[in-house]
Amino acid sequence: MKKELIEKLKDRMKKEKNSLEEMLGEFAKESKINPGDWDTKFPNFKAEGTTDEEADEVEEYNSLLPIERVLEVKLQNINTALDKIKSGEYGKCEKCDKEIAENRLNLIPETKVCIDCKK
Repeated sequence: MKKELIEKLKDRMKKEKNSLEEMLGEFAKESKINPGDWDTKFPNFKAEGTTDEEADEVEEYNSLLPIERVLEVKLQNINTALDKIKSGEYGKCEKCDKEIAENRLNLIPETKVCIDCKK
């Protein structure tokens, strides 16, 4: 694989990683025990809050849980791809060990499998 392509994708993934961490930081906190695992912040109820306000906060918390999961998985995949670049394993399909097509990597730089194995 071309070194310049890898560098381009690496830069793109680093930017996306920073963006994902920023988005997650708005409503979640990274686990100190298990780095890379994010936990949506549970509402901190105020003494003067009403039941309706508390219900709204719990509803918002529940709506953020699946969003956190999607962003967290995307971030984990990017971190894995960046680690593979360091080790020289980037761009190889995890299932068949063939090289992943450049057009697939351009679309999804953190992909783990080639298009044939994805099917």
